[in-house]
Amino acid sequence: MPYLDNPPPPDRFVRRWLVVAATLAALMLLWQFLPALEAWFAPREGAPRTVVARGDLAADEKATIELFENARDSVVYISTTQRVRDFWTRNVFEVPRGTGSGFVWDEAGHVVTNFHVIEGASQATVKLADGRDYPAALVGASPAHDIAVLKIGVGFKRPPPVPIGTSHDLKVGQKVFAIGNPFGLDWTLTTGIVSALDRSLPNDRGGPPIEHLIQTDASINPGNSGGPLLDSAGRLIGINTAIYSPSGASAGIGFAVPVDTVMRVVPQLVRTGRYIRPALGIEADETLNRRLAAATGIAGVFVLRVAPGSAAEKAGLAGVRATSMGLEPGDAILAVEGKAVDSLPKLLARLDDFKVGDTVTLTVRRGDSTQEVAVTLQPGA
Repeated sequence: MPYLDNPPPPDRFVRRWLVVAATLAALMLLWQFLPALEAWFAPREGAPRTVVARGDLAADEKATIELFENARDSVVYISTTQRVRDFWTRNVFEVPRGTGSGFVWDEAGHVVTNFHVIEGASQATVKLADGRDYPAALVGASPAHDIAVLKIGVGFKRPPPVPIGTSHDLKVGQKVFAIGNPFGLDWTLTTGIVSALDRSLPNDRGGPPIEHLIQTDASINPGNSGGPLLDSAGRLIGINTAIYSPSGASAGIGFAVPVDTVMRVVPQLVRTGRYIRPALGIEADETLNRRLAAATGIAGVFVLRVAPGSAAEKAGLAGVRATSMGLEPGDAILAVEGKAVDSLPKLLARLDDFKVGDTVTLTVRRGDSTQEVAVTLQPGA
């Protein structure tokens, strides 16, 4: 067997495979660069491309465009400054503090925004959609609701007030539209849906939590605060007030103060400069309330003291009493108009759904019995 007796040198096979591999690599490289080579050698005519007809806009696109164009003039840009004193020269001067959004409330020039947009500011300037700037005066604020009212003097071409809607009948999944000035990018529109209702957030100023908030996935970023949240009819349903975000940017969870709350608070601020919450005339303590609830197993708000001459006293509510056997717990308020309350902030939020002079029915636990008590709400402190 001559082949077995005289095998070809091993390096011959290596050379053959190297040639084959190099050839394949060259062909693949040529294939990759073929379009570039073709473009290089082809004549460069630079002929314009033909524009393809767009056709008509979709119905929902037209509706969104119309909504934005109708609402834009009612939205304002708010910039604030803060007065500071130089440590060395003792000179006082103004420095930029922040920016936010707002909307025109009425023909008298009142502008609604968040309280935290103007908190700590010495001056505020309102810029309209047509570019005009006006110095703003603070009319009133309710930190508990994160709402503030400013006023500007517009002599001509007054911007239109935003149409008012309702929030008690909102449904999860309903479309919403937010207009504002995120990161200083003026008059930006974002869209989304109602993600949840009746949310609550801690109050950064140390007061009771802000209740009844609308949660939405419409992109809301710093600078959107104070701007309107609209429904698909272009009506105001809330004020964009906060975001939940680990990074400080939009994470798809935004919150808005519902317009039903705005409608209770803003008219009072315009009339008197402050908001007077409806009250019962009782004293209660949340820390003690949690201890009593744990000790008794009763989820409610325990009345510690009833103010003399108050609405609660007239309704017959009772606070803690001293007996021969020791202290006897007072009444525990379990619900307001059938809606449960298990904490003092929740009770305040439920009462805030009404106004001074309204009569509400409380569900009260007294001893071993539960009864209904009618109370006419009085002005709070």
